Amino acid sequence: MNKKKNIFLKCCKLWFSNQALTFLLTVTVFGASFLGWQPQAAAILAQGDAVTDPRAILQYSLPIENKSVRKLQKSLEDISNQLRGKRWKNIGKDLRDANSVLGYGRDKLLASIPEDRQPQAEALIDRLTTGIEEIREIIDTKDREATYIKRRELLNLVGDLEELMVVGYPFEVPEEYNNLPQLLGRATVEMETNKGDLTVIVDGYSAPVNGGNFVDLVNRGFYDGLDFNRAEDFYILQAGDPPGEADGFIDPKTNEYRAIPIEVLVKGDELPVYGETLEELGRYLDVPAIPFNSYGAMALARPANDPNGGSSQFFFFKFDTEITPPGYNLMDGRYSVFGYLVEGKEVLEELTAGDKIISAKVIDGIDNLKEPVS
Repeated sequence: MNKKKNIFLKCCKLWFSNQALTFLLTVTVFGASFLGWQPQAAAILAQGDAVTDPRAILQYSLPIENKSVRKLQKSLEDISNQLRGKRWKNIGKDLRDANSVLGYGRDKLLASIPEDRQPQAEALIDRLTTGIEEIREIIDTKDREATYIKRRELLNLVGDLEELMVVGYPFEVPEEYNNLPQLLGRATVEMETNKGDLTVIVDGYSAPVNGGNFVDLVNRGFYDGLDFNRAEDFYILQAGDPPGEADGFIDPKTNEYRAIPIEVLVKGDELPVYGETLEELGRYLDVPAIPFNSYGAMALARPANDPNGGSSQFFFFKFDTEITPPGYNLMDGRYSVFGYLVEGKEVLEELTAGDKIISAKVIDGIDNLKEPVS
């Protein structure tokens, strides 16, 4: 009993020392506040191997339950872990596992695909099978860069296969939010800035109200010409503050400020949490389906004292693995993540306060936007 107690006390001491260190780092970086919005602390040190690839996070957050496709995805993702350790032989096991799923497990993959999508799924599985052989040949030459590129191509195909497994929308958004636009699926938005282009995927499966609000405003041209109005080194790049006295979007139909609630879908929950932060609910260790693990996570900015006071302003979280490690952190559950940057990381790294969004447009998924009910 005493041995277990000592181990527990040691873990507690380590946790609190890590917490203090990251808190000090955060206080140093976070200074200015917007609308009273100011994250109060950064991340606790990572718990386990957190997923930091934005596309991988989006794939895992899809509302599907097919163990075979998840095994396939994990096998291909593990290739990067082996590459970092220069363990070329170990990649062979990853490829054998992937081949097994595509061959012997083919029927299990197809079992989750609606009949009318089966031909597309069959074609994707065939392309993946061919791709496994192609990456095997690349690995024989020990070309790291070509291996990374081919791995990404294969994972994109797996993502396409997983999306074919999604049937309908997984839950009903509470009626009280029917007056707000909702994104019942996903959308891709392209932003042209004065430093280059950014491509983001907005996830309506995890954040239909926050995602719907953003996509609706993009579709209205609201962000065109607006400046990035706040930047904090290593952490925040914020935009969406319109000219004039208003801090957010004023709906022309009602002449009222469009207030957007906090919205956090926790892994394993059927519905997102609305209205309160996870901290306020005492759910400190719950993990959101789409967390702040990835560089370029997009979230709704809001007043510090009002989790339901956000509107048009959003921020990119400029994740730094040395300062804000992935895993459980104090950003998750306090702010609504609704999407991720998937292309243009080098552009986001250069953008700062005073730079400009020249234009933003929805290039895919606009059909998933549901208009508000009057």
